[in-house]
Amino acid sequence: MTDLTDTAAVAGDRIRSIVERVERLEEEIKDLMEAKKEVFAEAKGEGLDVKVLREILKIRKQDKDARDEQETLLEVYLRAMDAPAPLAAAA
Repeated sequence: MTDLTDTAAVAGDRIRSIVERVERLEEEIKDLMEAKKEVFAEAKGEGLDVKVLREILKIRKQDKDARDEQETLLEVYLRAMDAPAPLAAAA
């Protein structure tokens, strides 16, 4: 019976350690999110468009191939919208 109690104590200590580490990480994440919000507020205060900054961050996270593909598709779609519709031209 002592083995089972010792095993439970060891497992309990390990579980507590993991939970406490996750709690510390969650607190760090919260602090980092607050800092990020402050940086965006600073940028906005300087007249920068935060929406555009967020888009730049999103684009920079992509690898070059994915970014090139997205830019190509965007260009194709925009050109398609500018082209006269075949049925409208015939009417």
